[in-house]
Amino acid sequence: MTEEFTSQKQIFFNSWAPNYDFVFVSVFYQALHRRLLDYLGLPDRSQVLDLGCGTGKLLDRLANHFPDLQGIGVDLSPEMLRQARLANRHHPRLIFVRGNAEDLPCGAGQFDAVFNTISFLHYQHPDRVFAEISRVLKPGGKFYLVDYIPRSISLTREVSLTPGGARFYSPERRAELGQQAGLTCLEHHSLLDRVYLTIFELKST
Repeated sequence: MTEEFTSQKQIFFNSWAPNYDFVFVSVFYQALHRRLLDYLGLPDRSQVLDLGCGTGKLLDRLANHFPDLQGIGVDLSPEMLRQARLANRHHPRLIFVRGNAEDLPCGAGQFDAVFNTISFLHYQHPDRVFAEISRVLKPGGKFYLVDYIPRSISLTREVSLTPGGARFYSPERRAELGQQAGLTCLEHHSLLDRVYLTIFELKST
């Protein structure tokens, strides 16, 4: 991400952070997370990454559902992370750190699963994000990508919803991006209306 692009996104989400859960998460994200759980296959004592974690609601639900799970939430916004840390009921199983999706502060082969929920649309260089996700996954690890797919879309559509714009990708384009990063697209599922889950796997060598 360019410095200007990163700054625009950070300012935007910092301003939303104090009221974010009340505006967005209360109904929509709760329903989305419940549907997502239906498709998860996680090993015992999983290490997971929530990329674009926001206020940490998904990791909180995962920690409740999988008692042995340990997770790291990464977000660009210091204010979103502050809210996540204040609400963290599972420390030290869950921790929240600031980071850029194109240069993750995580080790290679660290995670059994990576989650990205209604966040991928904000990334300037999706190919670089996929490459980082591939790097931090263990062989056999899964990437769960949840985002909008507009009705009329060929491969990619860019709209001016937020500073720096938002980008939406068709199922075919998602699969292509994954393949370029060494991830195999396993399946697509509609979770809520136009919100789709795509599951990728880093094949064992």
